[in-house]
Amino acid sequence: MANKTSPPSSSRFALIMAVPVAAMAVAAVYLMVRVFLFLVSDYAWYEKVIAFILLLAETFILVHGIGYFLEILSVAWARRDFSRKEVPSVELSSFPPVAIVMPSYKEPLEVVKNSLITFYNLTYPNKYIYFLDDTRYDIEWGTPEDMAAYRKAIEDLCEYVGVDLFRRKWHGAKAGIINDFLQFLDGTAKEGFVFYNYSGKTKTETEKYMVVFDADSNPFPDFLEPLVHEIEQRPDLAFIQTPQYYINFDTNRIARAAGLQQTVFYEYICEGKASKDATFCCGTNVLFRRQALESVGGFDESSVTEDFATSLQFHLKKWKTTYINRVRTFQIGPEDLGGYFKQQFRWSLGTVGLLRKVITTFLKNPRALTPLQWWEYFLSSTWYFIGFVFFVMMVCPVIYIFLNIPVYFARPEFYFLVFVPYIIITLTTFYWTLKQRSYTIKDLMSGQLLTFITFPVFMKACLLALAGVKGTFGITPKGSSHALPLKAMWPQVLLVLTCFCAVVWGINRIIFEREPLAGLAVNVFWCLYHTTILASILYFNKPVESIEDTDEGGR
Repeated sequence: MANKTSPPSSSRFALIMAVPVAAMAVAAVYLMVRVFLFLVSDYAWYEKVIAFILLLAETFILVHGIGYFLEILSVAWARRDFSRKEVPSVELSSFPPVAIVMPSYKEPLEVVKNSLITFYNLTYPNKYIYFLDDTRYDIEWGTPEDMAAYRKAIEDLCEYVGVDLFRRKWHGAKAGIINDFLQFLDGTAKEGFVFYNYSGKTKTETEKYMVVFDADSNPFPDFLEPLVHEIEQRPDLAFIQTPQYYINFDTNRIARAAGLQQTVFYEYICEGKASKDATFCCGTNVLFRRQALESVGGFDESSVTEDFATSLQFHLKKWKTTYINRVRTFQIGPEDLGGYFKQQFRWSLGTVGLLRKVITTFLKNPRALTPLQWWEYFLSSTWYFIGFVFFVMMVCPVIYIFLNIPVYFARPEFYFLVFVPYIIITLTTFYWTLKQRSYTIKDLMSGQLLTFITFPVFMKACLLALAGVKGTFGITPKGSSHALPLKAMWPQVLLVLTCFCAVVWGINRIIFEREPLAGLAVNVFWCLYHTTILASILYFNKPVESIEDTDEGGR
């Protein structure tokens, strides 16, 4: 959708504001009705327990749904429309020095080469490019010959492109090497570092800003200019985040669905968070103020999502953060289910792992952040509990069909009177607002399907995070795709078979028992719906497509 050059009419603006408000209103009414029905219904204790678990799952969806609609509302209020904010071209009068850093752990050489070349071709004149080789040569991950060859190849590549190479004694993964590099820039490097000045540059001043890119990042040539202009105008800004876009979008089902899944986050959610000064760093495609990093002691090395954890430190130190919603970098998305699950496990483990700190900090000092900032951190650090929510939503209809245990506590006519308007209005709002930014229902459903089938990964990560397991950093595999064996997908396969059996048994009950007809029909519908969704894992497990297969799949 093209950016608007003039403000919308008053009637359109009224509609824009009314849509998210209406969605929040029906969601709130639905939640109140559900709580009332649960409290007044007279059922056995075990039925009450299961019904309470379902009510908690629905409450989670409603709270996060209202959170999303509030983001939409804040964007609409600021823009008076759903169009993206225009980023005007700028001409800088000065060019403060910028360090461009790319941490890398045993990444494919071709991927690294492409990224380094794009960094070299950035039009910003006062840039210094650093390759932070975090590959562990102190442990065995190949033959000694292979390890030595890879190490030498990295050095040859950096020398060929003309970028500086930094290594150090390994600790703290990505956060650790960036922190060690920052100390190196300050002249206080720890023992054991190695630096190769392949660029041949001699600096007259220390870099004021630092850009962090992943090893597969290919930024546009003018990536830096608008970001430097913005951060120079706002001395209170700690960082500026920009979105990601997967370059293998058109030929890989996983990459396309994962990219579309992130669309929801990088569109209204990030913009809404920015309006509340609650933008958190996503680890790549981000410009930092070095002074801000030094003020919080560098990146948080205790979390596998060091970017999210460090963002909280910025906000606690009263630094501002912001987001520019313009794709300015291409990257490689996960190329198979194994890689995608690995990525999502790391993200969910680190994000939920920060929940304890968010809660304890709030209880100790509730004024450390604004109420809106606390709200945003609560939403972000609890999102991955959606895995449990999906599981509960799938199991409850199965329990009803096989064991005849009610969980919804409502007569069928009341169900349709309250639930149907709620689901229609909220889903319509969700799809309509994203359609204003040129996304189709088909696009968005692909991303939602991938999220849905990832529920076991989310559940495992959440349990480990709550148990205090920090996990280890791992890269998302690149350069190849492999189908997972069925045994690796056993939770999804087992549940899809269970839901399908529930459909068959439910139809059998409708034919021979007939009562309660409406209750059986509704639960058979949900079991069939979940069977269809879960079966999509077989579709995603064959990720590679030809371009001809995806003519209709792009945006």
